[in-house]
Amino acid sequence: MDSNGYIEMIRKILVENSDKLAFSDYQGKNYTFRKVAKQIYYLHVIFDDIGIQKGDKIALIGRNMSSWSISYLAIITYGAVVVPILPDFMSNDIHNIINHSDAVLLMSTQLMYDKIDEHELRHLKGIISLNDFKQVLYDPLRKIKKAMAKADMVLKRQPIPFDVNVLKFPEIGPDEVMVLSYTSGTSGFSKGVLIPHRSLWSNVQFACDSFELYNGDRIVSFLPLAHTYGCLFEFLWPFILGCHITFLLRTPTPQVISEAFQNVKPHIILCVPLIIEKIFKRKIMPQLESSTLKALLKLPVANTFIYSKIKSSLTKAFGNEFREIVIGGAALNKDVESFLKKIKFKFTVGYGMTETGPLISYSNWKKTRLQSAGQVVHRMEVRIDSSDPENIAGEIQTKGDNVMLGYYKNDDATRDVFTDDGWLKTGDLGVKDNENFVYIRGRSKNLILGPSGQNIYPEEIEAVLSANEFVQECLVREKDGKIEALVYPDYEKCQDMKFTNKDIEEKLQAVRAAVNSDLPPYSQISKMILFPEEFEKTPKKSIKRYKYLK
Repeated sequence: MDSNGYIEMIRKILVENSDKLAFSDYQGKNYTFRKVAKQIYYLHVIFDDIGIQKGDKIALIGRNMSSWSISYLAIITYGAVVVPILPDFMSNDIHNIINHSDAVLLMSTQLMYDKIDEHELRHLKGIISLNDFKQVLYDPLRKIKKAMAKADMVLKRQPIPFDVNVLKFPEIGPDEVMVLSYTSGTSGFSKGVLIPHRSLWSNVQFACDSFELYNGDRIVSFLPLAHTYGCLFEFLWPFILGCHITFLLRTPTPQVISEAFQNVKPHIILCVPLIIEKIFKRKIMPQLESSTLKALLKLPVANTFIYSKIKSSLTKAFGNEFREIVIGGAALNKDVESFLKKIKFKFTVGYGMTETGPLISYSNWKKTRLQSAGQVVHRMEVRIDSSDPENIAGEIQTKGDNVMLGYYKNDDATRDVFTDDGWLKTGDLGVKDNENFVYIRGRSKNLILGPSGQNIYPEEIEAVLSANEFVQECLVREKDGKIEALVYPDYEKCQDMKFTNKDIEEKLQAVRAAVNSDLPPYSQISKMILFPEEFEKTPKKSIKRYKYLK
């Protein structure tokens, strides 16, 4: 493996594609690779002047946008560690991640800065605005403004157009940390995943070897870049190929995404199941449920023609020029998957996790098998902790170049997630056939995927709910794309308070409102369901969660 891996790929693509378009903000600014290189150079001068050292942590928060991606590239090519933070997190979550990560600098949009109390942050040298890289949002040591002035002077001495070859990147070993990625924001639940350069290099190299994407192709970035799935496939990999990436600045509703697809016409699309399923329900289900179409589908000749028309309609909804849609993050609805396979729609389902940066398995749409998550990717191995790995589901365990180093400042969690012989325990259940196709049978973890790919941990919400004096037990679940809470109240306390059933309902709605005020929009509780009896328990007194997830 090239010891400089992905960093060398970045340098090469900046030099070879300098005058081609690299980034665009949807209906906004455009950036050539040369302009990206110039901004990286400018930020490196600032980092150096304020005393950022190799290995220091720099936090990054904002929605998908060109300046976010330029900052990310500047951080990792300097030899620092990027700490991406999901912009949907609440203030306390953001403060917790910045402090826990020991970040010495924060790069933030003005909108995100409004959520931040800089006095809560322990290690920061300052905060730089992502909006233009010229505004200092917080400068306690009064060094950043001076560093910016120096960077401006250095740039003025550079030739016009900017000579990309002036960029010099440090040598970085494969096991040096590139990204510190937090799986959650809440104190007590957050785990900082230490992702080394070899992991991202291996993931990018696999994508280069396996996907049909080429220099100059188009990509729309709308999955959260703070997550490894969106960051790798909508940014890092297409960037080093010399693709043109358009960042969707707006909230990625199906309608907004569809509009962007029509305008940009991307060549590969990354998606989460919820978006596919919503588009399927809106565009396909009404057609399939019509009595005329149901009758025609019984005729073999008409059947083929109708499926072809449906496939064409669905393909147009995604811009009409994509070579493949890759779905990840959660299981796709079986009925939707079966129908898409039947009409030969160009999609596939992959599998991975933050701890593997993210890939574990994938096969392209021509080779993948129904209800599989693809084959184990290059430089990775998978085993099933089962007496019969092909037929009896067991925990999926993996090892290889993609695997993280561990959890930051959490030796206990790191020990728990690895087996004694060094395999990463995914917490997911599945089987694997003799051709290395992985089939996921369920999740021993309880992760819920938000509408745009955000991680929702029900235990976090349950912990907040259970802290309320009127809640004895609760269970949070996802149903029809929304978060519900089943609540078994403390009936004894309610009786002491002489509450009627109506009083209890009103009290629980007040609890819901209070809890939601501290949750990001994507994980807020839409409905509280009063539960009349205690939840069924295991011998260890854990709730039998699976009984209530239907």
